Amino acid sequence: MSQAPEPALESSSASSPALPPRPFRVKLRGSILTLIGLPNKRQVRGKLHQLSTTGGLVNVEKPLDEKLQVEFVFHLGETTIREKAEMMFPMWATQGWLQPFRFIGMPEANKSILETNLRALMHPQQEP
Repeated sequence: MSQAPEPALESSSASSPALPPRPFRVKLRGSILTLIGLPNKRQVRGKLHQLSTTGGLVNVEKPLDEKLQVEFVFHLGETTIREKAEMMFPMWATQGWLQPFRFIGMPEANKSILETNLRALMHPQQEP
């Protein structure tokens, strides 16, 4: 039985002091499954490869239209995340497509919850 790969933190230290700090990205390498709700009420399955509080990168079998507004639903720890997003231009990958997306209209409270869960994913609590 194979274990899911450990998430990796991507540094954002290259940001300029004049610009607000970029949110860090967690590389999930497909370890978190997501349902993508389409405007026609159908759902597409995907695997999250990268995730931040502003968006991410999802592996899908077939690419979705650029600028399509969808709803992502996935679990991080014990929290269910359900947020609207806009799909961006897809890239062919060896198994399916990698397609970036950006969250749209996410309330600050939800960004905070997502960031807390991403940080917890990076630094899981050790049980005694």
